[in-house]
Amino acid sequence: MDRYSTGLKNLEKIHPEASKALMENLKDIAPDLGRFVVEFPYGDVYERPGLDLKSREIATIAALTAIGDTKPELKDHIKGALNVGCNRQEVIEVIIQMAVYAGFPRAINGINIAKEVFNEIDGKK
Repeated sequence: MDRYSTGLKNLEKIHPEASKALMENLKDIAPDLGRFVVEFPYGDVYERPGLDLKSREIATIAALTAIGDTKPELKDHIKGALNVGCNRQEVIEVIIQMAVYAGFPRAINGINIAKEVFNEIDGKK
């Protein structure tokens, strides 16, 4: 399977609704950027042996929480983690762990983003 097909397969498992939106959003201005996102992280990196998709999403949530200022990406990856087998408590624990390494403000922001995602899933505002 080529890099794009492999990446698309992984992207659709993790972000079924967001995968199409990503490509649609970029097609008129930077279609190559969309292709790069599919091929490199989801085709090359996510397909490597050693970690399953759940573990990769846990690592991604930790990194995005630590970076801060990544709300849209963190929301997408929290949803993605839930799509590949994480439960809500695991997501919360990963974000709490980041208080040690990234600081309380970033962990609190991450928890607030997780709360938004959980409320969206539950149909709450």
